[in-house]
Amino acid sequence: MREIPRDPSPDATLALLREGYRFISNRCERLGSDVFRTRLMLRSAICLRGPRGVRLLYGAEGLTRQGALPPTALHLLQDKGSVQQMEGTAHHHRKRLFTDLLIEGPAAVDLSRAFAADWRATLAGEDEAIVIDSASDSLARVACRWAGLPEGLTQDARFRRTLFLMSAKAGRFTPATAASLLRRRGAEARLRREVAEARGGSAETPLGRLAHATHPDGRPLDDAEAAVELLNLLRPIVAVGRYVAFAAAHLAADPASGASLADPEARRTFAEEVRRHSPFFPFVAGVTTRALSHEGLDLPKGQWVIADLWGTLHDAALWDRPQLFRPSRALDWRTAEPVFCPQGAGDVGTTHRCPGEKVTVALIAAAVEVLLSLGWHAPPQDLSPDLSRIPAAPRSGTRLVRLHED
Repeated sequence: MREIPRDPSPDATLALLREGYRFISNRCERLGSDVFRTRLMLRSAICLRGPRGVRLLYGAEGLTRQGALPPTALHLLQDKGSVQQMEGTAHHHRKRLFTDLLIEGPAAVDLSRAFAADWRATLAGEDEAIVIDSASDSLARVACRWAGLPEGLTQDARFRRTLFLMSAKAGRFTPATAASLLRRRGAEARLRREVAEARGGSAETPLGRLAHATHPDGRPLDDAEAAVELLNLLRPIVAVGRYVAFAAAHLAADPASGASLADPEARRTFAEEVRRHSPFFPFVAGVTTRALSHEGLDLPKGQWVIADLWGTLHDAALWDRPQLFRPSRALDWRTAEPVFCPQGAGDVGTTHRCPGEKVTVALIAAAVEVLLSLGWHAPPQDLSPDLSRIPAAPRSGTRLVRLHED
C-alpha cells in the first residue's frame, strides 16, 4: 500500500462536500497519480480515476456494494436487499429480470414514444417551462403507466414528485433529504399494496413481472422486495429528466446545432455525448470482501474503494478536449470500454453496470426531437452546473419561454 500517494488531509469529507464532482480529479492532478488514499467520514478510502478504477468496480471479483454508500444515499437510491446490493448468483438472477425488461424487451421504444407524446403535449400547452421539472414529471407519468400502475397513482402529482426527489436529494443530507426518505417510505407502502394486488393477475407488465418474480431457489419475492425493485425501475427513468435538462441547455446555448439533428442517428450520438459531458452521479464505490490484487494494486479485505466516473469521462489524457461538447465523438452505450462509463462499464448482465442505458439514450433522443418540433426561446440564464452539488443540474434548470407549436 505504500506506493499509493496519500491525501495529506486528516479527513477530506468537507473538501468532498465543497468540491463535489472535482474532488477525486483535483487530487489526482495534485498528486500526479490515478490513485490515492484518503479518509472520508473518518473511514479509509482508496480513490481511483481512469480505466483501472472502472475495471475494478465493474468486473473484478472480491468486491461488494454492501456498505459502500452512505445510509441516506443507499435508502434513497437502492435500499437493502435490492439488485444493486447483491453479488454472485443472486445478483445475476435478479439482474436478468432488469435486462429482460430494459434491454431485451421493447422498453426503449415504448417509453421514448410515450414520453415524446406526453411531454410535447405538456410543453405545447404552457407559456414557459423549467425543463428539469417538466421533463421529470412527464417521465414519472409515463414510467408509471409503462410499469402497469393504476391511473390513480399515475396521476398523483405527489407520488411523481417523490420519484424525482429520490435521486435529486441523494447526494447530500439536509432536512429535505430526511423529508425525501419519509416520502420514499410512503411510496414503498403504496407499491407494496399494488404488488399484492398484482399477484393474482398476469405477468405482462413490469409490475406483473415483479409480482411473479422469484429468488434463485424458486421462492417468490415478498411484497417489500418487489416494491423496492419496482422503485428501482421507476426512479432511474424519472432521473433521466436531469439529462434532458442538460440536452436542452446545449440546444439553448447553440440553437444552430438543431439543424444537424434531423436524423435519428444524429440525435442518438447527441444523446450519448450528453451522457458523457453532463455531470450525473460522479462516483461508484465498493468494499473488498477479501484481499485482492488488481492491476498493480494490493487491496486488503474490507477496503473502501471509490472510482471516479465523472473524472474518467473528463480526463484530458483519455479524451480529446473533454470540456467541449462534441456529438461527433460518435459514442455508443453498447461498448464495454471502461473509458466511456456514464452509467458503468463492463458486461451489463454480470456486473453492476446500469441496465437502463438503452432506455436513457432513447429518452434523451426523444426529448431532443420534441424540442426541435416546437418553437421556444431560452431567455438569458445560467445554464452552467454547480459541480459542488451532487447530482448537478443546469443552475436555471433550463428555462424555456414563448413555447408554441412550430
